Amino acid sequence: MVGSIEYEVPTWDQVYGMLFEQSGKIGKSGYCPDMIVGIARGGMVPARVLADLLGVGQVVVFRIEFYADIAVSGVRPVITQFLNVDVKGKRVLVVDDVSDSGQSLKVARQYLVEAGAVDVKIATLYAKVATQVMPDFVEKVTSCWIVFPWEVKETLHSILQKQRSDKVAADNTVFAQLLKAILPKGLFEQTFKT
Repeated sequence: MVGSIEYEVPTWDQVYGMLFEQSGKIGKSGYCPDMIVGIARGGMVPARVLADLLGVGQVVVFRIEFYADIAVSGVRPVITQFLNVDVKGKRVLVVDDVSDSGQSLKVARQYLVEAGAVDVKIATLYAKVATQVMPDFVEKVTSCWIVFPWEVKETLHSILQKQRSDKVAADNTVFAQLLKAILPKGLFEQTFKT
C-alpha cells in the first residue's frame, strides 16, 4: 500500500549540498578517478555534478534496469545500455543516486572490472539500511523511499496509479512533501489532469 511507505524528498539544493560534501570526501581520500560512469537513469545528474566538482572531464553513462515501480524490484539487474568507451587501465568512479539492494552496483562493478578498469569505486547520495553493497562514498543511510528532484512527476504518477488501483484515499502527506520540496508551480495539475 502506498501509505505504508515512508518517503524522503531532498530538494535540488540539498542534493547539490550532499554532492559538494561528497566531492570533498573523495578528494580527501586521495582517489582521483580518470572517468565517472553514471548509472542511468538515477545516477546521471549526480554523475555530471560530481564530474564538475571533481574536475573529471570524462563522464559516460550506462543503463542497468532493476526497479519496476516504487519499492518493486525485478528478479535481477540487467545491463540494457553498455558503455561505448574503453575503461582498460582506468580508475573509474561509478555514480548512482541510491544503493537500494546494491545489486545494480554489484553488476556495474563486475562489468567494469571485467572490462579492464584497474580501480572501481562507488559513490551514491544514499544507501538503504539493508543494502548488500555499501558504496565507498555515501552521504546518508536511510530506510525511506527517496524521491529525487529529477523523478518527481513519475513518482507522483506512480503513487496516484497505485491509489486508484488499490482504491485508497490520496495520501495528502506524501503529496504535500513532494509539492513543498520540489514540484514547480502547475506541474501537479498538469501531471494529474482528469
